[in-house]
Amino acid sequence: MQLSTRGRYAVMAMADLAGHSAHAGRGVALAEIAERQQLSLSYLEQIFARLRRRGLVISARGPGGGYRLAKSADETSVADVVAAVDEPLRATRCTGRAAKGCMLGGARCLTHDLWEETGRRIVEYFASVSLADVANGRLRPDASAAA
Repeated sequence: MQLSTRGRYAVMAMADLAGHSAHAGRGVALAEIAERQQLSLSYLEQIFARLRRRGLVISARGPGGGYRLAKSADETSVADVVAAVDEPLRATRCTGRAAKGCMLGGARCLTHDLWEETGRRIVEYFASVSLADVANGRLRPDASAAA
């Protein structure tokens, strides 16, 4: 499975925002995030326009302006961020959810179920990880692996 640059940058920027907005006591400028994360400012502007439209961030203009998280970092998952920038999270090369597969004649490839389950688990994991987890360097271990 491959996550696009837009999805990776969105998560990086939102984790940075989560880590710095509480300390700043004000909105965080995209230029600050771009500098800290070494990302293109113009690309971040495009990403944050999507995040704002999807209700994950709030923007304010003027002195003390910038971006803030719309919900707490604990309440915002990595899956929320990736979905907000319209990134599909699927591991198969099949485009639909119908019985059709990616091979000629619509057959499913031998490994279709493997990749479909892998994609499902990645989405599940992203949903279990909050921006606070990423910003604070703590990722939740998989409960089934601990057993």
